Amino acid sequence: MRCRQSYSRDSRRGTIAVLAAFMLIGFLAFVALAIDIGYIMVARTELQRTADAAAMAAVWELADEGRFKGDPYLSYAMANARSMATNYAGANPVCTAPPLVDANFANQIEGDVVIGHLANFSDPHALFDFSNPSLFNAVTVRVRRTANQNGLVPSFFSRFLGINGFVAHAEATAALASSISGFHIPGNGENVELLPFALDEPTWNYLMAGYAPDAWTWDADDGEIRPWPDGIREINLFPQGTGSPGNRGTVDIGSSNNSTNDIARQILHGVSPEDLEYHGGSLELDENGELFLNGDTGISAGIKDELETIKGKPRAIPLFRSVEGPGNNATYTIVGWAGIRIMEVQLTGQMSSKRVIIQPAPIVSQGAIHNETTGSSNLIFTPVQLVR
Repeated sequence: MRCRQSYSRDSRRGTIAVLAAFMLIGFLAFVALAIDIGYIMVARTELQRTADAAAMAAVWELADEGRFKGDPYLSYAMANARSMATNYAGANPVCTAPPLVDANFANQIEGDVVIGHLANFSDPHALFDFSNPSLFNAVTVRVRRTANQNGLVPSFFSRFLGINGFVAHAEATAALASSISGFHIPGNGENVELLPFALDEPTWNYLMAGYAPDAWTWDADDGEIRPWPDGIREINLFPQGTGSPGNRGTVDIGSSNNSTNDIARQILHGVSPEDLEYHGGSLELDENGELFLNGDTGISAGIKDELETIKGKPRAIPLFRSVEGPGNNATYTIVGWAGIRIMEVQLTGQMSSKRVIIQPAPIVSQGAIHNETTGSSNLIFTPVQLVR
Protein backbone atom coordinates (compact mmCIF):
# COMPACT_ATOMS: atom_id res chain seq x y z
CA MET A 1 0.00 0.00 0.00
CA ARG A 2 2.82 2.35 0.87
CA CYS A 3 4.57 1.58 -2.42
CA ARG A 4 1.47 2.51 -4.35
CA GLN A 5 1.16 5.79 -2.48
CA SER A 6 4.85 6.55 -3.03
CA TYR A 7 4.52 5.80 -6.74
CA SER A 8 1.47 8.04 -6.98
CA ARG A 9 3.30 10.91 -5.35
CA ASP A 10 6.32 10.47 -7.60
CA SER A 11 4.06 10.41 -10.65
CA ARG A 12 2.36 13.62 -9.64
CA ARG A 13 5.72 15.25 -9.00
CA GLY A 14 6.94 14.17 -12.42
CA THR A 15 3.83 15.51 -14.07
CA ILE A 16 4.20 18.83 -12.27
CA ALA A 17 7.85 19.03 -13.27
CA VAL A 18 6.96 18.41 -16.92
CA LEU A 19 4.21 21.02 -16.78
CA ALA A 20 6.58 23.47 -15.12
CA ALA A 21 9.15 22.84 -17.84
CA PHE A 22 6.57 23.46 -20.56
CA MET A 23 5.38 26.59 -18.77
CA LEU A 24 8.95 27.83 -18.51
CA ILE A 25 9.55 27.17 -22.18
CA GLY A 26 6.31 28.96 -23.04
CA PHE A 27 7.23 31.86 -20.83
CA LEU A 28 10.67 32.13 -22.38
CA ALA A 29 9.13 31.95 -25.87
CA PHE A 30 6.72 34.71 -24.91
CA VAL A 31 9.57 36.84 -23.56
CA ALA A 32 11.57 36.17 -26.73
CA LEU A 33 8.68 37.24 -28.95
CA ALA A 34 8.01 40.29 -26.78
CA ILE A 35 11.63 41.41 -27.06
CA ASP A 36 11.67 40.90 -30.81
CA ILE A 37 8.30 42.62 -31.24
CA GLY A 38 9.68 45.57 -29.29
CA TYR A 39 12.64 45.67 -31.63
CA ILE A 40 10.31 45.59 -34.64
CA MET A 41 8.41 48.56 -33.23
CA VAL A 42 11.69 50.47 -32.86
CA ALA A 43 12.59 49.54 -36.45
CA ARG A 44 9.22 50.76 -37.74
CA THR A 45 9.64 54.04 -35.87
CA GLU A 46 13.07 54.51 -37.40
CA LEU A 47 11.74 53.60 -40.85
CA GLN A 48 8.96 56.20 -40.54
CA ARG A 49 11.37 58.84 -39.30
CA THR A 50 13.62 58.13 -42.27
CA ALA A 51 10.76 58.24 -44.78
CA ASP A 52 9.47 61.51 -43.30
CA ALA A 53 12.88 63.20 -43.42
CA ALA A 54 13.63 61.99 -46.95
CA ALA A 55 10.25 63.09 -48.35
CA MET A 56 10.45 66.55 -46.78
CA ALA A 57 14.02 67.10 -47.95
CA ALA A 58 13.20 65.93 -51.48
CA VAL A 59 10.13 68.08 -52.05
CA TRP A 60 12.04 71.30 -51.27
CA GLU A 61 13.96 70.69 -54.49
CA LEU A 62 10.72 71.17 -56.45
CA ALA A 63 10.54 74.82 -55.34
CA ASP A 64 12.99 75.68 -58.07
CA GLU A 65 13.23 77.91 -61.14
CA GLY A 66 13.32 74.71 -63.18
CA ARG A 67 9.54 74.52 -62.84
CA PHE A 68 9.12 77.18 -65.52
CA LYS A 69 12.40 76.91 -67.45
CA GLY A 70 11.40 73.58 -69.00
CA ASP A 71 13.78 70.77 -69.91
CA PRO A 72 16.53 70.18 -69.11
CA TYR A 73 16.17 72.40 -66.03
CA LEU A 74 12.95 70.75 -64.86
CA SER A 75 14.57 67.34 -65.19
CA TYR A 76 17.49 68.60 -63.09
CA ALA A 77 15.12 69.73 -60.35
CA MET A 78 13.42 66.33 -60.19
CA ALA A 79 16.74 64.51 -60.33
CA ASN A 80 17.90 66.64 -57.40
CA ALA A 81 14.73 65.70 -55.52
CA ARG A 82 15.41 62.00 -56.04
CA SER A 83 19.04 62.44 -55.02
CA MET A 84 18.00 64.31 -51.89
CA ALA A 85 15.56 61.52 -50.96
CA THR A 86 18.18 58.79 -51.30
CA ASN A 87 20.82 60.83 -49.46
CA TYR A 88 18.56 61.67 -46.53
CA ALA A 89 17.40 58.07 -46.28
CA GLY A 90 20.99 56.90 -46.16
CA ALA A 91 21.80 59.43 -43.45
CA ASN A 92 19.09 58.06 -41.12
CA PRO A 93 20.07 54.54 -39.97
CA VAL A 94 17.41 51.91 -39.37
CA CYS A 95 18.52 49.21 -36.94
CA THR A 96 22.02 50.75 -37.04
CA ALA A 97 22.26 50.29 -40.85
CA PRO A 98 21.71 53.07 -43.45
CA PRO A 99 18.87 51.96 -45.74
CA LEU A 100 19.20 52.05 -49.51
CA VAL A 101 16.34 53.75 -51.37
CA ASP A 102 16.00 53.39 -55.13
CA ALA A 103 15.73 56.74 -56.93
CA ASN A 104 13.05 55.33 -59.29
CA PHE A 105 13.90 57.50 -62.29
CA ALA A 106 11.10 55.78 -64.22
CA ASN A 107 8.71 57.24 -61.59
CA GLN A 108 6.80 53.98 -61.25
CA ILE A 109 3.87 54.38 -58.89
CA GLU A 110 5.07 51.62 -56.52
CA GLY A 111 8.69 52.78 -56.53
CA ASP A 112 10.71 54.05 -53.59
CA VAL A 113 10.64 57.71 -54.71
CA VAL A 114 7.54 58.93 -56.57
CA ILE A 115 7.08 62.55 -57.71
CA GLY A 116 3.79 64.05 -58.89
CA HIS A 117 1.13 66.69 -58.42
CA LEU A 118 -1.21 66.37 -55.46
CA ALA A 119 -4.18 68.73 -55.51
CA ASN A 120 -6.06 67.77 -52.34
CA PHE A 121 -3.82 67.40 -49.32
CA SER A 122 -6.68 66.49 -46.99
CA ASP A 123 -7.82 63.45 -48.98
CA PRO A 124 -5.68 60.43 -47.98
CA HIS A 125 -6.89 58.57 -51.08
CA ALA A 126 -6.18 61.33 -53.61
CA LEU A 127 -4.02 60.09 -56.48
CA PHE A 128 -0.93 61.72 -57.91
CA ASP A 129 -1.36 63.48 -61.25
CA PHE A 130 1.61 62.85 -63.53
CA SER A 131 0.37 64.73 -66.62
CA ASN A 132 2.25 68.04 -66.13
CA PRO A 133 5.72 67.85 -64.53
CA SER A 134 5.86 71.65 -64.19
CA LEU A 135 3.10 71.35 -61.55
CA PHE A 136 4.70 68.56 -59.53
CA ASN A 137 4.53 69.49 -55.86
CA ALA A 138 4.67 66.24 -53.88
CA VAL A 139 7.09 63.40 -53.18
CA THR A 140 6.38 59.98 -51.70
CA VAL A 141 9.30 58.06 -50.21
CA ARG A 142 9.12 54.38 -49.26
CA VAL A 143 11.77 52.80 -47.05
CA ARG A 144 11.77 49.01 -46.80
CA ARG A 145 13.42 46.20 -44.85
CA THR A 146 12.78 42.99 -46.77
CA ALA A 147 14.80 39.92 -47.69
CA ASN A 148 15.56 41.56 -51.06
CA GLN A 149 16.02 45.18 -49.96
CA ASN A 150 18.12 46.24 -46.98
CA GLY A 151 17.57 42.84 -45.32
CA LEU A 152 14.93 41.70 -42.87
CA VAL A 153 14.65 43.34 -39.48
CA PRO A 154 16.80 40.88 -37.50
CA SER A 155 15.29 38.62 -34.89
CA PHE A 156 17.14 37.54 -31.77
CA PHE A 157 15.45 35.09 -29.43
CA SER A 158 12.81 34.26 -32.03
CA ARG A 159 15.45 32.41 -34.02
CA PHE A 160 15.08 29.54 -31.59
CA LEU A 161 11.51 29.31 -32.87
CA GLY A 162 12.62 29.26 -36.49
CA ILE A 163 11.92 32.98 -37.15
CA ASN A 164 14.99 34.53 -38.78
CA GLY A 165 13.71 38.07 -39.33
CA PHE A 166 10.76 40.33 -40.02
CA VAL A 167 9.53 42.43 -42.96
CA ALA A 168 8.92 46.12 -42.18
CA HIS A 169 8.38 49.24 -44.25
CA ALA A 170 7.19 52.85 -43.99
CA GLU A 171 6.20 55.57 -46.42
CA ALA A 172 5.65 59.31 -46.23
CA THR A 173 4.35 61.96 -48.62
CA ALA A 174 5.45 65.57 -48.32
CA ALA A 175 4.09 68.41 -50.43
CA LEU A 176 4.41 72.08 -51.27
CA ALA A 177 1.13 73.88 -51.85
CA SER A 178 1.44 76.11 -54.90
CA SER A 179 -2.09 77.28 -55.64
CA ILE A 180 -2.02 80.42 -53.50
CA SER A 181 -5.05 82.67 -53.09
CA GLY A 182 -3.41 85.24 -50.84
CA PHE A 183 -1.63 85.87 -47.56
CA HIS A 184 -2.59 85.99 -43.92
CA ILE A 185 -0.75 86.74 -40.69
CA PRO A 186 1.70 83.85 -40.17
CA GLY A 187 1.28 81.74 -37.07
CA ASN A 188 4.74 82.83 -35.91
CA GLY A 189 3.72 86.50 -36.17
CA GLU A 190 6.43 87.35 -38.69
CA ASN A 191 6.10 89.66 -41.67
CA VAL A 192 5.07 88.49 -45.15
CA GLU A 193 7.63 89.17 -47.90
CA LEU A 194 5.13 90.88 -50.20
CA LEU A 195 6.01 94.00 -52.19
CA PRO A 196 3.40 96.75 -52.64
CA PHE A 197 3.96 96.91 -56.41
CA ALA A 198 1.40 95.41 -58.78
CA LEU A 199 2.24 94.14 -62.26
CA ASP A 200 -0.31 93.87 -65.04
CA GLU A 201 -1.35 90.32 -65.92
CA PRO A 202 -0.56 90.54 -69.68
CA THR A 203 3.04 91.54 -69.01
CA TRP A 204 3.50 88.62 -66.62
CA ASN A 205 1.98 86.23 -69.13
CA TYR A 206 4.28 87.66 -71.81
CA LEU A 207 7.24 86.93 -69.53
CA MET A 208 6.14 83.39 -68.71
CA ALA A 209 5.54 82.65 -72.39
CA GLY A 210 9.24 83.27 -72.99
CA TYR A 211 9.04 86.45 -75.07
CA ALA A 212 10.92 88.75 -72.70
CA PRO A 213 14.70 89.31 -72.87
CA ASP A 214 17.21 87.37 -70.77
CA ALA A 215 20.05 89.67 -69.77
CA TRP A 216 20.78 88.93 -66.10
CA THR A 217 21.95 86.06 -63.91
CA TRP A 218 21.39 85.45 -60.21
CA ASP A 219 24.22 83.34 -58.81
CA ALA A 220 22.83 81.64 -55.72
CA ASP A 221 26.26 80.33 -54.73
CA ASP A 222 27.79 83.74 -54.10
CA GLY A 223 24.65 85.90 -53.98
CA GLU A 224 25.71 88.05 -56.92
CA ILE A 225 23.81 89.41 -59.94
CA ARG A 226 25.73 89.42 -63.21
CA PRO A 227 24.90 90.82 -66.67
CA TRP A 228 24.56 87.67 -68.74
CA PRO A 229 21.77 85.20 -69.58
CA ASP A 230 20.76 82.38 -67.24
CA GLY A 231 17.70 80.94 -68.98
CA ILE A 232 15.30 83.04 -66.88
CA ARG A 233 13.80 86.05 -68.64
CA GLU A 234 13.18 89.48 -67.16
CA ILE A 235 10.68 92.30 -67.46
CA ASN A 236 10.42 95.86 -66.21
CA LEU A 237 8.17 96.26 -63.19
CA PHE A 238 8.34 100.06 -63.55
CA PRO A 239 7.25 101.99 -65.41
CA GLN A 240 4.32 99.98 -66.72
CA GLY A 241 1.25 101.57 -68.26
CA THR A 242 -1.61 100.96 -65.88
CA GLY A 243 -4.30 102.85 -67.73
CA SER A 244 -4.60 105.10 -64.69
CA PRO A 245 -3.28 108.67 -65.06
CA GLY A 246 -0.65 109.51 -62.47
CA ASN A 247 -0.38 105.94 -61.20
CA ARG A 248 2.46 103.51 -61.77
CA GLY A 249 1.38 100.35 -60.04
CA THR A 250 1.97 100.98 -56.35
CA VAL A 251 -0.81 99.57 -54.16
CA ASP A 252 -1.71 100.31 -50.56
CA ILE A 253 -1.23 97.30 -48.31
CA GLY A 254 -2.33 98.54 -44.94
CA SER A 255 -3.59 102.06 -44.45
CA SER A 256 -4.63 103.97 -47.57
CA ASN A 257 -2.49 106.81 -46.22
CA ASN A 258 0.72 104.86 -46.73
CA SER A 259 3.72 107.13 -46.99
CA THR A 260 7.05 106.62 -48.73
CA ASN A 261 8.40 105.53 -45.35
CA ASP A 262 5.72 102.83 -45.13
CA ILE A 263 6.57 101.57 -48.59
CA ALA A 264 10.29 101.58 -47.75
CA ARG A 265 9.56 99.55 -44.61
CA GLN A 266 7.54 96.99 -46.56
CA ILE A 267 10.30 96.67 -49.15
CA LEU A 268 12.96 95.96 -46.54
CA HIS A 269 11.01 93.99 -43.96
CA GLY A 270 7.81 92.82 -45.65
CA VAL A 271 4.16 93.45 -44.89
CA SER A 272 3.61 93.45 -41.14
CA PRO A 273 0.79 91.80 -39.15
CA GLU A 274 -0.47 95.33 -38.45
CA ASP A 275 -0.66 96.03 -42.18
CA LEU A 276 -2.69 92.86 -42.71
CA GLU A 277 -4.93 93.65 -39.75
CA TYR A 278 -6.05 96.71 -41.68
CA HIS A 279 -7.51 94.27 -44.26
CA GLY A 280 -9.09 92.01 -41.65
CA GLY A 281 -5.99 89.87 -41.16
CA SER A 282 -5.51 88.69 -44.73
CA LEU A 283 -5.27 89.66 -48.38
CA GLU A 284 -7.07 86.97 -50.36
CA LEU A 285 -8.81 86.54 -53.68
CA ASP A 286 -12.57 86.21 -53.27
CA GLU A 287 -14.83 83.50 -54.72
CA ASN A 288 -14.57 85.24 -58.10
CA GLY A 289 -10.78 85.18 -57.97
CA GLU A 290 -10.49 88.93 -57.37
CA LEU A 291 -9.16 91.29 -54.71
CA PHE A 292 -9.51 95.08 -54.80
CA LEU A 293 -6.67 97.30 -53.56
CA ASN A 294 -6.31 101.06 -53.56
CA GLY A 295 -3.54 102.47 -55.73
CA ASP A 296 -0.86 105.04 -55.06
CA THR A 297 0.90 107.47 -57.36
CA GLY A 298 4.04 105.48 -58.12
CA ILE A 299 7.51 104.34 -57.21
CA SER A 300 9.48 107.22 -55.74
CA ALA A 301 13.21 107.66 -56.27
CA GLY A 302 13.30 107.90 -52.48
CA ILE A 303 13.01 104.10 -52.20
CA LYS A 304 15.83 103.30 -54.62
CA ASP A 305 18.22 102.32 -51.82
CA GLU A 306 15.67 99.95 -50.29
CA LEU A 307 15.07 98.24 -53.64
CA GLU A 308 18.83 97.94 -54.15
CA THR A 309 19.13 96.31 -50.72
CA ILE A 310 16.77 93.44 -51.56
CA LYS A 311 18.14 92.70 -55.03
CA GLY A 312 18.29 88.95 -55.58
CA LYS A 313 16.01 88.14 -52.65
CA PRO A 314 12.71 86.37 -53.43
CA ARG A 315 9.58 88.45 -52.95
CA ALA A 316 5.89 88.13 -53.87
CA ILE A 317 3.98 90.73 -55.89
CA PRO A 318 0.27 91.04 -56.81
CA LEU A 319 -0.86 90.77 -60.44
CA PHE A 320 -3.70 93.00 -61.64
CA ARG A 321 -6.13 92.69 -64.53
CA SER A 322 -7.60 96.20 -64.55
CA VAL A 323 -7.43 99.54 -62.77
CA GLU A 324 -9.99 102.29 -62.43
CA GLY A 325 -9.56 105.87 -61.29
CA PRO A 326 -6.58 108.27 -61.34
CA GLY A 327 -3.64 108.66 -58.94
CA ASN A 328 -4.44 108.00 -55.29
CA ASN A 329 -8.04 107.20 -56.24
CA ALA A 330 -7.06 104.23 -58.40
CA THR A 331 -8.53 100.81 -57.58
CA TYR A 332 -6.68 97.73 -58.75
CA THR A 333 -8.39 94.43 -59.47
CA ILE A 334 -5.85 91.88 -58.26
CA VAL A 335 -6.24 88.43 -59.84
CA GLY A 336 -3.10 86.58 -58.82
CA TRP A 337 0.33 86.55 -57.21
CA ALA A 338 3.84 85.90 -58.45
CA GLY A 339 7.26 85.17 -57.02
CA ILE A 340 10.03 87.45 -58.28
CA ARG A 341 13.47 88.82 -57.50
CA ILE A 342 14.77 92.29 -58.34
CA MET A 343 17.77 92.29 -60.68
CA GLU A 344 18.37 95.97 -61.50
CA VAL A 345 17.10 99.32 -60.21
CA GLN A 346 17.22 102.68 -62.02
CA LEU A 347 14.84 105.37 -60.71
CA THR A 348 16.62 108.57 -61.66
CA GLY A 349 16.81 110.41 -64.97
CA GLN A 350 14.16 110.59 -67.64
CA MET A 351 10.99 108.54 -67.37
CA SER A 352 12.03 106.38 -70.32
CA SER A 353 15.19 105.31 -68.50
CA LYS A 354 13.58 104.41 -65.19
CA ARG A 355 13.30 100.70 -64.50
CA VAL A 356 13.00 98.00 -61.87
CA ILE A 357 14.00 94.81 -63.64
CA ILE A 358 12.61 91.60 -62.17
CA GLN A 359 12.76 87.92 -63.03
CA PRO A 360 10.57 85.05 -61.79
CA ALA A 361 11.84 83.41 -58.60
CA PRO A 362 10.37 80.81 -56.24
CA ILE A 363 9.44 81.98 -52.76
CA VAL A 364 8.22 80.01 -49.75
CA SER A 365 5.94 82.07 -47.52
CA GLN A 366 4.77 81.22 -44.02
CA GLY A 367 1.71 83.39 -44.63
CA ALA A 368 0.64 81.93 -47.98
CA ILE A 369 -2.96 80.67 -48.19
CA HIS A 370 -3.45 77.47 -50.17
CA ASN A 371 -6.74 77.28 -52.06
CA GLU A 372 -7.13 74.94 -55.03
CA THR A 373 -10.42 76.63 -56.04
CA THR A 374 -9.54 80.32 -56.10
CA GLY A 375 -5.74 80.21 -55.89
CA SER A 376 -3.88 81.82 -58.77
CA SER A 377 -0.14 82.09 -58.34
CA ASN A 378 3.22 81.43 -59.91
CA LEU A 379 6.26 80.29 -57.92
CA ILE A 380 4.77 80.97 -54.49
CA PHE A 381 4.61 78.05 -52.06
CA THR A 382 3.54 77.21 -48.57
CA PRO A 383 6.22 75.61 -46.38
CA VAL A 384 6.74 71.90 -46.86
CA GLN A 385 4.28 69.74 -44.96
CA LEU A 386 3.80 66.04 -44.39
CA VAL A 387 0.40 65.14 -45.84
CA ARG A 388 0.52 61.34 -45.45
